[in-house]
Amino acid sequence: MKFLQKLGKSLMLPVACLPICGILMGIGYWLCPATMQGGEVTGILEQIGYYLVKAGGALIDNMAILFAIGIGVGMSEDNDGTGGLAALASWLMITNLLSTANVSVIMTLSEDATLAFNKIQNPFIGIISGIIGALCYNRFKGTKLPDFLSFFSGKRCVAIVAGVVSILVSVVLLFVWPILFGALIALGEAIVKLDAVGAGLYAFFNRLLIPFGLHHALNNVFWFDTIGLGDLTHFWAGDTSADVAWSLGMYMSGFFPCMMFGIPGAALAMVHTAKSNKKKIAIGLVTSAAIAAFVCGVTEPFEFAFMFLAPALYVIYALLYAIFTVITVLVGFRAGFSFSAGLTDLVFSASLPAAQNTLLIIPLGVAAFIVFYVVFRFAIVKFDLKTPGREDDDQEAEKQVKLSNDNFTEVAAIILDGVGGKENVTSISNCITRLRLEIKDYTKVDEKKIKTAGVAGVIRPSKTDVQVIVGMQVQFVADEFKKLCK
Repeated sequence: MKFLQKLGKSLMLPVACLPICGILMGIGYWLCPATMQGGEVTGILEQIGYYLVKAGGALIDNMAILFAIGIGVGMSEDNDGTGGLAALASWLMITNLLSTANVSVIMTLSEDATLAFNKIQNPFIGIISGIIGALCYNRFKGTKLPDFLSFFSGKRCVAIVAGVVSILVSVVLLFVWPILFGALIALGEAIVKLDAVGAGLYAFFNRLLIPFGLHHALNNVFWFDTIGLGDLTHFWAGDTSADVAWSLGMYMSGFFPCMMFGIPGAALAMVHTAKSNKKKIAIGLVTSAAIAAFVCGVTEPFEFAFMFLAPALYVIYALLYAIFTVITVLVGFRAGFSFSAGLTDLVFSASLPAAQNTLLIIPLGVAAFIVFYVVFRFAIVKFDLKTPGREDDDQEAEKQVKLSNDNFTEVAAIILDGVGGKENVTSISNCITRLRLEIKDYTKVDEKKIKTAGVAGVIRPSKTDVQVIVGMQVQFVADEFKKLCK
């Protein structure tokens, strides 16, 4: 599980490239409508728009390579770039060896196998290449060779080893990839055949996998061109539903009313149901999280604030996503995102040809706000759920440090004290919202102490892992934490 969580964290590095794609392509399509329709580009503004679209497309069209390099760096110890270089070498070797032209030389391909190898340059292979690069770096970065080969010792041998491993992996994939590709195709087609209900099921499982960081694997099947679906890539490429076999945007649209309006509604319910002496704490915690969800579509600060305090409520939360996704698909609202379903992506995707009925976000949003508020308030009060502001009172009340005051050093110091000091910390990393720590002695961890830093929550996946939910400012806290551990 730790390996998969680290993989999920590493995927955020290449995914962070997507917002600039969305901004560039959104502005570009708005300036140059001819780009959508294949018409002639005339005038300075349309020329600028055309180049902006192509600039954003350069990244969207090569997400698989970005995945390979991002994972190669992200999963390497110390996030060393050598792992990224080894991952790129692995990607180039695997995709070349398994190209249809080369595979057809050594074996006769069926129609299904030909289709599979035609799609070998996909994010799934990018992920495999990234893993190969990172693992080879972690294992062989300190290799010492005889004097006459000393030039290739250490980090210089990593890409060489990755190349050898990639050849072996390619031999395995030669037989496994057509079978795996066929299974993914069957899964995708089954979901697509369910139409709106299938989109709802996807949204439900997407949310349920968030605590484990495994939602990225599911997203790859539906958002990117792993099996030929690519709801996100087709949307931002300027395609329409007429160009694909499903209603384009249906695997993204349902997230908008939930993230932009549903989460603020649920947050208000938490504030209203908080204990009178803890309302200010609840307001400080969920308000910033709700704003992040509305503007950027970043939901982890809100979700981690209650998913482990009230897991049953989190299942209800995921079910609400499924319901609103089904409704969104049925009413014809279509929008896409390059990063997540917030206001920023809604604005920039509205000019794309696949966008439809975007003003429906107003009634859908109002409905989501009311439903999330009513359901959350009822469930919290009825079952006495321990959401933010309703936790049991601590015997010793301690002053909380507010992240909004930018006290990153103080916050890091409190967290460090809460995990038993720097002698108890063996590894430090972070993802988009979480400070991830590996520790020696789990008995030294004081969760109550850590929470006085004003963080959203603490997760302990295993006896040696501690994850502190900090929020969007986690990078600054992580930097200070590393300084304190030196």
